[in-house]
Amino acid sequence: MLRLHNSLTRRKEDFVPLEPGVVRLYVCGMTVYDYCHVGHARMLVAFDVVQRWLRASGYRVTYVRNITDIDDKIIRRAVENNETISAVTNRFIAAMHEDTDALGVQRPEHEPRATQYVPQMLGIIDALERNGYAYQASDGDVNYSVRRFAGYGRLSGKSLDDLRAGERVSVDDAKKDPLDFVLWKAAREDEPADVKWPSPYGFGRPGWHIACSAMSTALLGNTLDIHGGGADLQFPHHENEIAQSEGAHGGTFARYWLHNGFVRIDDVKMSKSLGNFFTIRDVLQRFDAEVVRLFIVRAQYRSPINYSDVHLEDARSSLLRLYNALTEGFAGPTDPSVIDWSGPFAARFREAMDDDFNTPEAMAALYDLATELNRHRDPALEGQLRALAGVLGLLQRPLAEVRRGGLRGRADAPGAVHDDAAIEALIARRAAAKKARDFATADQLRAELLAQGVLLEDTAAGTAWRRA
Repeated sequence: MLRLHNSLTRRKEDFVPLEPGVVRLYVCGMTVYDYCHVGHARMLVAFDVVQRWLRASGYRVTYVRNITDIDDKIIRRAVENNETISAVTNRFIAAMHEDTDALGVQRPEHEPRATQYVPQMLGIIDALERNGYAYQASDGDVNYSVRRFAGYGRLSGKSLDDLRAGERVSVDDAKKDPLDFVLWKAAREDEPADVKWPSPYGFGRPGWHIACSAMSTALLGNTLDIHGGGADLQFPHHENEIAQSEGAHGGTFARYWLHNGFVRIDDVKMSKSLGNFFTIRDVLQRFDAEVVRLFIVRAQYRSPINYSDVHLEDARSSLLRLYNALTEGFAGPTDPSVIDWSGPFAARFREAMDDDFNTPEAMAALYDLATELNRHRDPALEGQLRALAGVLGLLQRPLAEVRRGGLRGRADAPGAVHDDAAIEALIARRAAAKKARDFATADQLRAELLAQGVLLEDTAAGTAWRRA
């Protein structure tokens, strides 16, 4: 039986969905104002594995992973670039899809954008106001009254007294309590017109937290089976989602909470705010996408992982070990639906995955299966290896391509640009596009250079470049 580590109870529990055989899964997705980094890849791949295993286990899964397309960071980026909000978000949504497709991340059944659900957000805010959890402050913002919600802090393990003792001095005199958070932000004069929606509270825009409550309940109902996301979202985002959703609808918002661990650089969390991050597309210049996926998958999703070239090179060697056990022209069945789970390797794999998605142990079963296949060239064993690896999104490449050196990054791919004059010409075209404020073309040219293994660094003196 599948057992999950529930962040809400801090223990492993048998997974029993609300409706037998059906799983309602919601994961907090990307805020689209920049390119995705490797920390985002960890979340995307981790929950891709979760939904793949649920399906392989026979569940009917409705998977929702949202897109936050209205946010302070998005507004700042649009203002800086003199672009519309939609121009910024559409560009980075397209880039996100390029990255996730490269990593073999299957697209969810629903990928709602926050801006599509503003009426549903206002409906929840209205319910919260009627239930005594929301109030409009003197500055026009509508806030959530945290102290009115009795269960606040149970997901993160933080008490209201601890939060109050550790809070910063508030500079927002309009709030009744410094712990209160915003549900609806009143329109500001200096904000662009395309971030102002009409509402009973005046023109404004939704807060970050209310968006996920609206999208998840609109698509999956008031009670979710599983809610997931990065560990950094556990507080305050997920805590606030619980308060909003249960304050508006009553009952239990999510029955199981899953949180993936951080990616670290020199044991420090990778993040844009710290400036110690690598975008997915930059990493894919040096390392094959399936190598990056294996690097992520071979760690248990809740544990932190350290990013380094050494670890990626080791992942490349590990993946080649699996590919080298395969044969050209294999025509047997490889679909997970034909796996004989009574076999020793499949049984080990299943036992590991049912233990809170223990992918390190599942990978160990694959390596042992590959060893057995090398000893006994049995087509049944090869079919099983391919099928089990496919559950993790691995061994998906044509074997001939891999053996021609296909596990190298894009910078090493055939057709990479080696003509400095051609590179300089593309950089000049990009500079002209930026000067004309044609940022879509500038981003496209940068992506084209990246695809050819050319990394750019914009400085005050101009644009420097180097080969990956």
